[in-house]
Amino acid sequence: MNFSKYKKSIIACVLALGIGVGGGYYFFGNPVTHQTTVKEQTKQTKPITDTRNTYVVQAAKESGPAVVGITTQVFQKDIFNRTIYAGEGVGSGVLIDNDGHIVTNNHVVAGAKNGEVTVSLSNGSTVTGTVIGTDAQTDLAVVKIDPPKDIQPIKIGDSDSLQVGEPAIAIGNPLGLEFKGSVTSGVISALARTIDDQGQRFPLIQTDAAINPGNSGGALINADGELIGINSSKISKEGVEGMGFAIPINSAMTVVDSIIKNGKVVRPYIGVWAVDRQTAARNNVSYEGEGLLIVQLDSNGPAAQAGLVEGDTIAQIDGKDISTLLELKEQIDAKSPGDTVLVSYTHNGKMKSTKLKLGQATSK
Repeated sequence: MNFSKYKKSIIACVLALGIGVGGGYYFFGNPVTHQTTVKEQTKQTKPITDTRNTYVVQAAKESGPAVVGITTQVFQKDIFNRTIYAGEGVGSGVLIDNDGHIVTNNHVVAGAKNGEVTVSLSNGSTVTGTVIGTDAQTDLAVVKIDPPKDIQPIKIGDSDSLQVGEPAIAIGNPLGLEFKGSVTSGVISALARTIDDQGQRFPLIQTDAAINPGNSGGALINADGELIGINSSKISKEGVEGMGFAIPINSAMTVVDSIIKNGKVVRPYIGVWAVDRQTAARNNVSYEGEGLLIVQLDSNGPAAQAGLVEGDTIAQIDGKDISTLLELKEQIDAKSPGDTVLVSYTHNGKMKSTKLKLGQATSK
């Protein structure tokens, strides 16, 4: 099949990164000096009854103190190439350990001047945080603060154990810090969702708990108050409500641990750009086969060195069928740089197999 004429459009498509629609909140222009003030009513006049003391109340009390606000000063270049102040970006983050590490979204801290952000803690204090690493492919980042004496990190849950229909609670700062610590509740609507099959690195959790601009990087917790996801995006279309998405915490922590350890994400690398049947159809490419069609290779990458060429179709990795880009990423990401994998592929209509040693790629 002659696919060379489609190559540029396909490659542009498969190189797209990110996870859906971000939820950061921005104040553009001069620093805001007169913002809306929202007073909090925290005084409790009498003990709460058992009827009112629901799982949402208990979970929010348990995990709420670990959710923080993150403010990033945004700078842009003007027409004279001068760096000017453009405003502030506001999002959320989750304190995950006693060392002061905070997980948030990459797009919340993107462009932070000198890698510094302002972190608003639940006790009302404000401290400076340092961005120690980011990963655009998963939209995750880690911020480090000097841990306060009364630090209350969140308990990490198990996103692999989630069931559709069980309670889900989102905590964050929708529309800015005036609404910090807002709690919304719903259910786990679906698991293993794909909303960006080119750039998405792993399946997402879908929930109908309200996730609004500013909730990005905040916590999605279960009824036990355990962190099960990092709120990342929502579907923002007219007439569409209750479709928010979170990065599963089990997948997120692999990225977070790498950032904490290395300052970046180190992941295995196969060196191919490929399309599945759905991607090919969207780009008017005639491809009805199974597996992934290779449209370009890194000439010095593991796949090319193992003998694969453009036009080959990847059918299996270590004996597991591969039919989508997300499945390929999941299979490769489960390995480590230097591991050897068995690739089964079709070349000129004939099935072949070869072993290749995975390379190493790092986040920027």
